[in-house]
Amino acid sequence: MVNSDYLKNLNEAQKQAVMSLEGPLLIVAGAGSGKTKVLTSRIAHIIKNKKAFPNQILAVTFTNKAAKEMEYRVSKILGSSATGLSWLGTFHSICAKLLRKHASAVNLNSNFTIIDTDDQIRLIKNICKAENIDIKQISPRFVIAIIDKWKNKGMYPNEVKINHKDIYEKTILPVYRIYQQKLTELNACDFGDLILHSVKILEKNIDIRQIYSKNFKYILVDEYQDTNFIQSKWLNLLAEKNKNICCVGDDDQSIYSWRGAEIKNFLDFDKIYENTKVIRLEQNYRSSKNILSVASELISNNQNRVGKTLKSTMTEGDLIKLNCFKNGKDEAVGVSDEIEKIKKKYSLNNIAILVRAIFQTREFEERFLKIGLPYRIVGGIKFYERSEIKDCVAYLRLIHQERDDLAFERIVNNPKRSIGESTIKTIHEYSKKNKTSLENSARKMVHENLIKPKAKLGLSLFLDLVSKWRNDLKIKKYNHVKLLQILLDESGYSAMLKNKKDLENENRLENIKELLSAMKEFDNLESFLDHVSLATSIDKDWEGEKINMMTMHAAKGLEFDIVFLPGWEEGLFPHQKSIEEKGHNGLEEERRLAYVGITRAKKNVIISFSMNRFYQGDWIDSMASRFIDELPENNLEKNSYFDENKDTFDEFEFNQDIELDDNSKRSPGWIRYQKRIK
Repeated sequence: MVNSDYLKNLNEAQKQAVMSLEGPLLIVAGAGSGKTKVLTSRIAHIIKNKKAFPNQILAVTFTNKAAKEMEYRVSKILGSSATGLSWLGTFHSICAKLLRKHASAVNLNSNFTIIDTDDQIRLIKNICKAENIDIKQISPRFVIAIIDKWKNKGMYPNEVKINHKDIYEKTILPVYRIYQQKLTELNACDFGDLILHSVKILEKNIDIRQIYSKNFKYILVDEYQDTNFIQSKWLNLLAEKNKNICCVGDDDQSIYSWRGAEIKNFLDFDKIYENTKVIRLEQNYRSSKNILSVASELISNNQNRVGKTLKSTMTEGDLIKLNCFKNGKDEAVGVSDEIEKIKKKYSLNNIAILVRAIFQTREFEERFLKIGLPYRIVGGIKFYERSEIKDCVAYLRLIHQERDDLAFERIVNNPKRSIGESTIKTIHEYSKKNKTSLENSARKMVHENLIKPKAKLGLSLFLDLVSKWRNDLKIKKYNHVKLLQILLDESGYSAMLKNKKDLENENRLENIKELLSAMKEFDNLESFLDHVSLATSIDKDWEGEKINMMTMHAAKGLEFDIVFLPGWEEGLFPHQKSIEEKGHNGLEEERRLAYVGITRAKKNVIISFSMNRFYQGDWIDSMASRFIDELPENNLEKNSYFDENKDTFDEFEFNQDIELDDNSKRSPGWIRYQKRIK
């Protein structure tokens, strides 16, 4: 059934964006302004007015979900006339289609295989082994990340110019060269190749480029602020002939620079495409006026932006709550108390807690488990189910209980100690035959010389360490928190994570630091292990509605009635690393992340920070995030803690010149600030 009234459901700016069909168009679509509606209506308008056939329209998204949603909405407007949109899909799916047609141009057959991350890791491992590169020093995932970075910049191995400040690039470049050769030999490519090869084909073969450039009368791109260099170049080549390229996005929601996105593509659109028309979608259909006022005031502090003024169609709504707490534990209690008050009015599915870093979920998980509030971790794993946490707990379980075979099996070769599957199998057989634990079996087999020399050496060292740790605990040389720190160092586990340079391992280290903080809340090892057992089993039966917990990055594109934004403290948010690595640009991206967090909310936003936090098992003083100073006072409702501690709060203002006597008890953000003002 055809919907001929599709234009009547649009506001004036949306209608203009749909009907402006000639020449390059940049649609600056603010949060909740109906950009998907505009894109789909524009495709329908082109087809309905016979400006192009469906197969002459290129519509590009970042996710399969977005592509399917777009296709569904177009078909709702046009009915059967929407069939034939054969070039609607993700960057990767469309490039794969193009590449299969012209595979020979890059020395591939049309039936090439697209390898996944696991295949990539295996291939990189084999190459590193052959080239005598220690994967304990440079992890395969890190190698893949660097190769992806080069591919996103449009560079084959012979085009890479090494950054001499980066000690790893010199080692990785030869691996990249061999890796590409291997892929060609295997008649395969990775996801990065899909776009890189497509660009190279279009660049080097004018006849092929002209075919596609002429065919695509209209090009539409969703979430343009998230494009990287090679994606932008690919679009530029395809738009060469007709120039009817329409890109939709929001520069204020550009938060993915860490995976190659370049906000420059969005900001310089009118320089790339002459005679660009810019249309701003400023009518917000999601959030209350107060929420938009706070978000707009905050983001106005960024310099690198196109600029827009969002207007809400909703009521004023409640003031944004700004809560200060004594510590992180009190913050978790405060959030849970707030949820208890509102859960009768709002579904738990419509409540979200958005954090800057995934380790922050721990204190909330602990609290929710204690009081029976069901929750889910969106786009991640619950704290005590994360592999590094399970590894640490397994070490502690084995020290506590030598008959814990599951713990023994998990950590006996973690990190690697040359104890392979065959050795573990042999220990299992001995254990079964002699009806004794795996640890005891291993000790007897080492003593009786039943283990191969290399494995015996690794196993002996491991068993000696376990005995030492067990004795240290028995004589109370260390408490359970210090014991974990010691065993992580002595086992080589910490070194394993530190030496493998990639983002995943950095997150794992942060999670372990949070675990140390959690352990300090318990008097001894036994009570802590009991707590972990209960925490990992208590929520297995939870069904139905659940509170959503996720990072702000994972929340992009989602919306909720109520949004909690905890942990707004210097060093945590804006994140220390982001500012250290990217300076002013890093700060602006962190502010955009705050903007994304706030604009996920429809009804209420509750921002909070703590004056003290547990960090690596020690209390540290925190400072309120500088972003809090940028929020408009008239739109805020502060909790009683502000009044009760008025004198104290004068010290916590970001611009206050404070002399510190003990930096070890200060947050990274506080220390950084002191260095800046001296």
